[in-house]
Amino acid sequence: MRRLFQSKLTLLLIAGLCSLTVAATAFAATWSSSDQYGNWSNGGYIVYNNVWGGVAGSQSIWANSYSNWGVTSNQPNTGGVKSYPNSTRDINTQLGSLHSLSSSFNVSVPTSGSSFVSAYDIWTGNYAHEIMLWMNKYGSVKPIAASWDASGNPVASYTNVNVGGHTWNVYKGNNGSNDVFSFVRTSNTNSGTVDVLAIMNWIKTKGWMSNEIVNRVQFGFEITTSPNASFTTNSYSVSFS
Repeated sequence: MRRLFQSKLTLLLIAGLCSLTVAATAFAATWSSSDQYGNWSNGGYIVYNNVWGGVAGSQSIWANSYSNWGVTSNQPNTGGVKSYPNSTRDINTQLGSLHSLSSSFNVSVPTSGSSFVSAYDIWTGNYAHEIMLWMNKYGSVKPIAASWDASGNPVASYTNVNVGGHTWNVYKGNNGSNDVFSFVRTSNTNSGTVDVLAIMNWIKTKGWMSNEIVNRVQFGFEITTSPNASFTTNSYSVSFS
């Protein structure tokens, strides 16, 4: 009887362990990495961990697809961007040849204790021009600008610009390597659709860029400070023709 009881107990323990293994497998991400520049190709996109090193802390990335991914990032409370985990789609099409270029996103982000921006980073002209679309921002983060006021705040080149389906304050500056055009949404949002082509055509009308190649569209989290915080992209896509 005792031996039979022990056998049944053993079978129950094995069954329980199997159930835990199945559950863990079911909730495991398709891909993950803690490498500084870990990356994964999926569905015509590349998901990047993209930690810049130097004073940066640790960061782990996971992904089920280019559209559903996230990071846990532990960055110190010091100045400067530490990482830009993102999902990238290459376009490599001349601006004048594009009939449409749009993107949709939905994210979950921390709302306290962290400084970061959920942002598109769009590159054109063989990476001569960087177009940033700030969809939300938290903490002490500021865009690059041509000038700053007496309080140390960037001065917008244009305010309350309604283009691409959103209203922005627009800043024009240079980071020492390339021109940067930052469109900072006048109110935070964690989801939406953006007409990227309309924004680039608006920039062109200002004479800031020409009919050049649109290299790539990236979307992710530009992280300055994050005390072991989690950032999740619930959905994301880019379409063009």
